[in-house]
Amino acid sequence: QVQLVESGGGLVQAGGSLRLSCAASGSIFRINAMGWYRQAPGKQRELVAIITSSGTTTYADSVKGRFTISRDNAKNAVYLQMNSLKPEDTAVYYCYAFANFAYWGQGTQVTVSS
Repeated sequence: QVQLVESGGGLVQAGGSLRLSCAASGSIFRINAMGWYRQAPGKQRELVAIITSSGTTTYADSVKGRFTISRDNAKNAVYLQMNSLKPEDTAVYYCYAFANFAYWGQGTQVTVSS
């Protein structure tokens, strides 16, 4: 079992920045990829960014050049630096970890006002 706890969401004006953090605990030695997904009202959950244990990253086209994912393996944590935020980035952001099974955090709300 892996437990994930997110922090760092909030309300920000368009063009602003936020940094999300996610701390993992439990069977952390099994974790391979970690990352972030988001779900806006009335929409499906979508990939934002993923980072593997070796540091390989994947980003959604909509966030490339604005968001940066990073990982601290020593702290079992993953971060998402979000810059130049847009109203369409408004969503609940979920931390994700894959350890022979997909694990999810409880979600943190990000709201970008225009």
